[in-house]
Amino acid sequence: MPEYLSPGVYVEEVETTQTIEGVSTTVTGLIGPTRFGPTTGDPELLTSYLDFSRYYGGFDQINFLDTGAQDNYMAYAANFFFANGGTMLYVTRVYQPDPSSATGGQACYPPPGSLPGPLLQSRFPGASGNQTITFTINSSPNLMVASPAPNQTVPASVSGLNQNDLVFIKSPAGSHVPAGLYDYVSVNGALVFQPVSDLAPAVPLSSLNAQTMRIYRITVSVLVLRAGMFETQESWSGLSPNPLSRNAVTSTFTTNPKSRELQLSVPFAILPPTDPFSGADLVTWLFGSEFIDTTLSLSLATNQELAAGSVPLTRPTAAQLQVTYTLQGGDDGDLPPAILYQGQQAYRDPDTNLTIPATGLESFCDIDEISMVAAPGFSFDYDDNPGRADEIVQYLIEHCEVRMKYRVALLDSPNDYIVSEVQTFRGTFDSSYVALYYPWLKIMDVTDPDGKREIFVPPSVFVPGICAGSDIANGVSKAPANISPIGAIDLEQLINTAQQDVLNPIGVNCFRSFSGRGIKLWGARTASSDPDWKYLNVRRYFAYVEHSLDKGTQWLVFANNDEVTWAAVTQTVTDFLYNEWRNNALMGSKPDQAFFVRCDRSTMSQNDIDNGRLVCLIGIAVIKPAEFVIFRISQFTAPSS
Repeated sequence: MPEYLSPGVYVEEVETTQTIEGVSTTVTGLIGPTRFGPTTGDPELLTSYLDFSRYYGGFDQINFLDTGAQDNYMAYAANFFFANGGTMLYVTRVYQPDPSSATGGQACYPPPGSLPGPLLQSRFPGASGNQTITFTINSSPNLMVASPAPNQTVPASVSGLNQNDLVFIKSPAGSHVPAGLYDYVSVNGALVFQPVSDLAPAVPLSSLNAQTMRIYRITVSVLVLRAGMFETQESWSGLSPNPLSRNAVTSTFTTNPKSRELQLSVPFAILPPTDPFSGADLVTWLFGSEFIDTTLSLSLATNQELAAGSVPLTRPTAAQLQVTYTLQGGDDGDLPPAILYQGQQAYRDPDTNLTIPATGLESFCDIDEISMVAAPGFSFDYDDNPGRADEIVQYLIEHCEVRMKYRVALLDSPNDYIVSEVQTFRGTFDSSYVALYYPWLKIMDVTDPDGKREIFVPPSVFVPGICAGSDIANGVSKAPANISPIGAIDLEQLINTAQQDVLNPIGVNCFRSFSGRGIKLWGARTASSDPDWKYLNVRRYFAYVEHSLDKGTQWLVFANNDEVTWAAVTQTVTDFLYNEWRNNALMGSKPDQAFFVRCDRSTMSQNDIDNGRLVCLIGIAVIKPAEFVIFRISQFTAPSS
């Protein structure tokens, strides 16, 4: 309550009724093996397939060392998620290194086991880390600015040179300043040229003759091509060899990037063999010691200097100013076990006092926006290792139903399964927080250079995008069904009505092929035996309402538990549900037929109030899908009149 101590006019801001905003229902989390990318830490938000391919690799197959090659279901799932209407996607990678791998699956140069050890190393494990890296030396124009006076030996200035730049000074034979590499550094407050080849004294700017000497800034360009058919080139230019420079090569390609963006987008790191490691050390190690004295010097020579040579000389070509290294030893590891899907929470290592990031599904726990999760391909070749797939299902159920409560898991049936086998698989779990889809779908393999190979992918490659697109177009209350999966050309198993009559009642959602209408997702049920929660849109809509109320009423904590607060709660929730009814998300021709909200002494006892409990009772009439459209027709005889 404000104090009024003297007469006057006082203007105050008065809070209006709090509002509740509906949460997003379209954000999806995918978990599974990829060709590249981080295996720990917060999942990155992706808004296009290009983001996925940049961070996690392309469509190429994943070659597990213990089970063989497998189609890249995660890449296809990301691609078709956006193609079918999805807009926001989080990805968590699971990776199981081969126990015999010397580098944990990370590619490096020199190859594993060579001396002096890895000097270039891929950022993350995976066969996509076997990248080709090309370093190119670039030189600027002459930066010396001569004085207008022809006989003056002191230059007027050095144009465009910054502290910690690496330069090459070109001087005539016999000069007191030998030609070679110099660091432009600060010594006792003055910028000088420090020789990097020996312990000679620093060279002040005033001792350089602008008429006979030239200065060139030396920079490095980097071009990376990751292994794979569709891996795009990535390049960096204008990098300084000096490690103290703002855009140094070693700070860009470091093992500990300054930002998350650099960690995800820079695919390899330079591991300096010594400490300290200067810019000249870097150039010498990359290009060889003779490069500086011969190739680099000749590339900066004038035509007159070349013509004055004792033997005919030519300026080096661009190819002679670059060097290429190929990283080796990267692999896709073994087939990830189920425990990696469960993951572990972030924790602080008591020995190093460092925070170990979360992994697996645990990395999704801090992202409230996720409403759907899927593990594309977890059920591939189910009969070879049924225990692994069953455990993954249980981890997904636990994550959605117990840990998070406001999201659902979209499950795949095993590949090459007939109806009776899917029935058995469905009987291994029971939850309203999961939905099971069958069968697998056929698509064109984009990695086939001839464009003729066809592969089968799990339903979760398409379903998250279908659900997200349906939510955007119609709202979460609409059942995500009777929708064509964009990108599918056929089904692994053709399902007829009689077969779906067996699967639909037990909560198996089928993709069907209809003559003249194409492939349709023809089911929207949960894998629950509880009839109140058999529809997927009902479960997802309740999760949406509950999550929205949870986030939109946090202002109530520690508020006065009295009639004024109860009335405010009632009004706030009523306004939210009224908008839902207006948007055709609830049944009823009138608001009182669609919902009710009570928050008063009829919902709370004095004991509740004494113990700080505010209880609000809410009822909503959710729209159920019209699965069975029935037209009753009878014979009608027209009256004689």
